[in-house]
Amino acid sequence: MSTKDSTLYDVVGIGNAIVDVLAKVGEGFLTERRLQKGKMTLVEAADAGKIYADIIPEREVSGGSAANTVAGLASLGSDCAFIGKVHDDELGQEFQRNIGAAGIDFFTRPLTEGPSTGRSIVLVTPDAERSMFTYLGASKKLSAEDIDEETVKAAQITYIEGYLLDEGTAKDAVLKACEIAHKHNRKVAFSLSDKSCIENRCDELLELIRTHVDILFGNEDELKALFREDDFYKALDLIKPLVEVAAITRNAKGSVVVNGRVKIFVEAEKVADVVDTTGAGDLYAAGFLYGFTRERSLGTCAMIGGICAAEIIGHYGARPEVSLRGFVRNRLRQYGKRA
Repeated sequence: MSTKDSTLYDVVGIGNAIVDVLAKVGEGFLTERRLQKGKMTLVEAADAGKIYADIIPEREVSGGSAANTVAGLASLGSDCAFIGKVHDDELGQEFQRNIGAAGIDFFTRPLTEGPSTGRSIVLVTPDAERSMFTYLGASKKLSAEDIDEETVKAAQITYIEGYLLDEGTAKDAVLKACEIAHKHNRKVAFSLSDKSCIENRCDELLELIRTHVDILFGNEDELKALFREDDFYKALDLIKPLVEVAAITRNAKGSVVVNGRVKIFVEAEKVADVVDTTGAGDLYAAGFLYGFTRERSLGTCAMIGGICAAEIIGHYGARPEVSLRGFVRNRLRQYGKRA
């Protein structure tokens, strides 16, 4: 019996359950408020409130890195579940409705007291760069008790976002999920998520990757930061003995997949108008994992990832606006590949 035949889910995602608030701002908005551009910055509730009061939101939608990835997978036709913590408040109920409407199983028990549901204010400048100011709120309360063994066992791949390592109890949840997955001969995929998640914890991350991760996602800057290495190609050589597969994105340069001694370079998809890069890495991971769970070649997995990323950067927000299954099928046909 294949892994696919013995599992209920293709992927279970574990991450911060937050609601994204997206707004367009000028460059001056960031500089006037001394807000850091192009990164994810953790803020307290009061600071998030101040930023929110000064913007005109384009939209509010359920988000979070791993949640975006499983939403992309669901749009591709994969069976997915998600584990993350919300409060039983208005935003938390909205998150649950959104993720359920996407066809994703979500059984994590919400908080009934304590911090409110997390939110991330995503400010998009005219160059399409996104700067995120995130109040984690209830998502910080994710703990090992929330990791359901049957759910992890039921998935081919457990996908974990690096943002979770910012909190103590969530680290315990990550380790428990990894141990359960490998106990049942499942694979663990991990996203480096953001340079802010890597700085000051390189050694801790490398140990986690070396001991628990089979498939690693990240971008060029994150990989170089992980090894404190300025040469990208040297960083690629350093990651190859640590994981089975590493899929590293490079913006307009496409992506590179490392599998042992093999490096596969895949060109970026052409995009007529880059509107918002929010979620590009999340959707690349979705496309890659979709191909991987269907035993496609690693080059094709990277190509599907690039196609999904191309859809997401053509509009505001980190959730697909079309059926990714059809979108990917049409693109692959143009390249003479089966969908």
